[in-house]
Amino acid sequence: MKKNYFHIILFSVLILTGVSCAKQLTEANINPNATENAQPDYLLTGAIKTTADLYWGVTNNMNSSLLFVQQWAKIQYTEEDRFIFSNSSFTSLWSTGYAQSISSFNRIIESPDSLISPNYRGVALVLRSWVFLLLTDAYGDIPYSEAGNIDDYITPSYDAQKDIYPGLLKDLKKAKQILDPSGKAIAGDIIYNGNISQWEKLSNSLRLRIALRIADREPERARQEIDDLKNEGDPFISSNDDIARLIYLTSPQQNPVSASFETRNDYRVSKTLVDKLYELNDPRLPVYASRPDVATSPEYIGVPNGLSNSDASILGFAKTSRPGDYFRDPGAPAVIFSYAELLFDRAEAAARGFTNEDADQLYLNAIRASLEQYNISQPSIDDYLSQAAVQFDPANFRKSIGEQKWIALYGQGLEAFAEWRRLDYPELTAPVAGALSGQIPVRFIYPGTEQSLNGKNYKEAVTRQGPDLLTTKLWFDIH
Repeated sequence: MKKNYFHIILFSVLILTGVSCAKQLTEANINPNATENAQPDYLLTGAIKTTADLYWGVTNNMNSSLLFVQQWAKIQYTEEDRFIFSNSSFTSLWSTGYAQSISSFNRIIESPDSLISPNYRGVALVLRSWVFLLLTDAYGDIPYSEAGNIDDYITPSYDAQKDIYPGLLKDLKKAKQILDPSGKAIAGDIIYNGNISQWEKLSNSLRLRIALRIADREPERARQEIDDLKNEGDPFISSNDDIARLIYLTSPQQNPVSASFETRNDYRVSKTLVDKLYELNDPRLPVYASRPDVATSPEYIGVPNGLSNSDASILGFAKTSRPGDYFRDPGAPAVIFSYAELLFDRAEAAARGFTNEDADQLYLNAIRASLEQYNISQPSIDDYLSQAAVQFDPANFRKSIGEQKWIALYGQGLEAFAEWRRLDYPELTAPVAGALSGQIPVRFIYPGTEQSLNGKNYKEAVTRQGPDLLTTKLWFDIH
């Protein structure tokens, strides 16, 4: 597959462009350049690549969520690190998520049986659920039930977040019914190379993730979903070999982090994270951070979040740590769901009393999985896990899991942002120079175009959810 990767991506982008344009036209004015019946393999490849870029790229990751959770910081043009945003700052996740990702997955889902095998539909349902989850976790109330059907809903209504999560659980259950490892093979799958059993594991793992999203608000519903998963007996992601990730190639198909650092040098590892890794003698530090260009003591120097442009300039480029070589490599993977995250989720479910599993052991296994993900040696892993500061505290599972999960989710800004808001750990301090009076953002604000193009539904959502501000808590974030 890899030798054809570039050609598949190029063709897929052309299809996605046609899809996006066609959706803006009426049936009486169809774009003659759009592909009416796109091959599902090319459509799937293009949609996966587009969404992975969206998840790991600059706007939604490097320039926002990674800063909010203090994994990264900015060393120049620090406005975003001080939370200075406008209603045009967060358009990428919304516009690309709907117009390209969801639209393309919908095309696959709605294709007639004569054109595709059911497994394409099941995979598209799983991926569409993930995109909707990214959107609602970031903005809150969003178009869901009417989204992606421009023929019937030019201005789709916004569903309440409390209704979207159950809808996604239902979609993932439907995907499970469709996915059939013994069914007709699919092509164009640049995550699992057509292995439907692994897509089943990802679907189940996403259900567990969503069950925990709602656990503080609706613990009995969360418990029931986890009971259903247990009774169905289907596996979750079960090893690092099952990690859902897109492995990039060389330029121009490189990882978005690598692409950014080819031409810019704006980002450094946050001092908050570097200090925590030093405190824990964490062997992931040389993976997560690079040594400064000029020798320093200690060897890795993080940048405080929220510096003014002048203070960042004084601190300097040469004496501070960029993200590690691993993450700046063109072929670095865009991780969607890791084995470590799955084990942390199972540990939390056990700690909440939703299962009878051993929360302590699952927690330690989760840390081990994260370290193994980066090829840390077994002696180093054993030494790390033996430390008192790393041990599981059942009386405060939020702190134990929250801090270690934050470390394990390094680079996955949107997911780390969601988990930090839900678990309330690690305890982060807002930058002194931040623009939110001592607060850290807890959501993305809606794109300004929604006010002009979908004003009625936008206003209804804001009235229900709260002011369209960075500081308005979402439904799932109750602490």
